[in-house]
Amino acid sequence: MHRFVRILLPTCLALSVTQCYRVGPPGGGRDTYSGGSSQASPSGGKISMSRLYREVNLKMDLVPRGTHGRKVLRPMKPRFITIHSTQNYSADAWKHSQALKNGALRSPKTRYGNRIGYLIWHFTVDDRVAIQHMPTSEQGEHADFHGPGNRLSIGIEMCEHRGSSRSATIERTAKLTAILMKKQGIPLRNVVPHYHWPRFGKHPPNKNCPHFLMDNGRPGKKWRWFLGRVNSYYQKL
Repeated sequence: MHRFVRILLPTCLALSVTQCYRVGPPGGGRDTYSGGSSQASPSGGKISMSRLYREVNLKMDLVPRGTHGRKVLRPMKPRFITIHSTQNYSADAWKHSQALKNGALRSPKTRYGNRIGYLIWHFTVDDRVAIQHMPTSEQGEHADFHGPGNRLSIGIEMCEHRGSSRSATIERTAKLTAILMKKQGIPLRNVVPHYHWPRFGKHPPNKNCPHFLMDNGRPGKKWRWFLGRVNSYYQKL
């Protein structure tokens, strides 16, 4: 399967921003962040790109061009990778993909808000799979309305549905992020949380997202730990 993905990736790799939207009560995910050194790295030596693709288990399930979140083609040369968490405790990656394809994730189109009336991002990751919804050469609607978070960044949503393994989801996300960094030439300093992008007209402007990788609502030790996981895979590619 990874050979197929490698053919597509140059072009394809190539929620209102209440994103990281919330459905249902908190508490999804068996595992929680438990600290750890940012220097921690996977066991073993170098990792081939094909092996990392297999471990990510990347699937293509694109929203059809011209529909819903892709109804307007907005080209992008990505310079950032933005990490989110869904705060949807009842849906895995496949259910999110179906919702995007059905146009179920609407958001009011306003002067300072959503630009197209739908939410869309590039990848959704859970503890079993990563699903791509749109090419990385197109802008999504996942971060900061008209701002650079939408115009210049690849959006990755981490699932946290009940019964799933949060630690496995984080690890899969770290691997996917390392692949995207390598493919797109994006440095680690440009891997940012949703919090990084202020949203005009929202209070507070910086969203506590991904909430389980924030400290008191802001990037801190947990976020640095996550970047350490990303960097450990990137350095081994």
